[in-house]
Amino acid sequence: MKIQFKNVDKSFEVKNSHDTVWVLDDVSFEVKTSEIFCIVGPSGCGKSTIINLIAGFVFPNKGEVLMDGKLIHGPNPKRTVVFQEHAIFPWKTVRENIEFGLKCKNLDKNKIDEDVDYLLKKVKLESFANRYPDELSGGMKQRVAIARAFAIKPDVILMDEPFASLDQQNRDILQEELLNIQAELKQTIIFITHNIDEAIFLGDRIAILGQRPAKIKDVIKVIYERPRSPEIRNREKFLKLKNKIWCLLRQEIS
Repeated sequence: MKIQFKNVDKSFEVKNSHDTVWVLDDVSFEVKTSEIFCIVGPSGCGKSTIINLIAGFVFPNKGEVLMDGKLIHGPNPKRTVVFQEHAIFPWKTVRENIEFGLKCKNLDKNKIDEDVDYLLKKVKLESFANRYPDELSGGMKQRVAIARAFAIKPDVILMDEPFASLDQQNRDILQEELLNIQAELKQTIIFITHNIDEAIFLGDRIAILGQRPAKIKDVIKVIYERPRSPEIRNREKFLKLKNKIWCLLRQEIS
């Protein structure tokens, strides 16, 4: 297994008070190598906390978070994060943003150019390579963030609602582009989303979280093989699975 959560509890101290907020309660799950593992749940239930635990930004009160069987002790370039806000460098061009991590690894310039050209083509930004972020749309900026994450070839990419701020058209296109890149590069992806359609379209499996302090209510295998086409969203099995997940979430929300 690539990532393992073993009986994880997590709480946070509330600033300027003596209160404690419990976020995760005895959470256990496993993520396979090269899998796209989606997590859905009510707002504020702890989805982002799971991402931060895997990234090594925070640590559990109890239990273990492991990668390749070893405890995660902090951030590591083998695990990279794509946030809801694109977080790209405004003073760097599209090309410079994507190549940033590669330059930090002191790779050969020709190899860097080759990798960046490949990713520019994959995210359809070849003609914008020398533009700056303030010249790009929101969807383009998120494409840059995704390309930069894949560029350094991490083992695991953690995606915290990366398409949430985009319109539906851009969201659908980026979902397809993400699947195409992952199919070639084979990274393990853990993807947080509120959007059930998105989770089904992208995921190999979907974990449903309950209200805070969150437990895993269910982990559902997605029935569709890859590659996937947008047409599956209209199929009966897709709609039945969507309804099943919504019923589980509705129990928590209500």
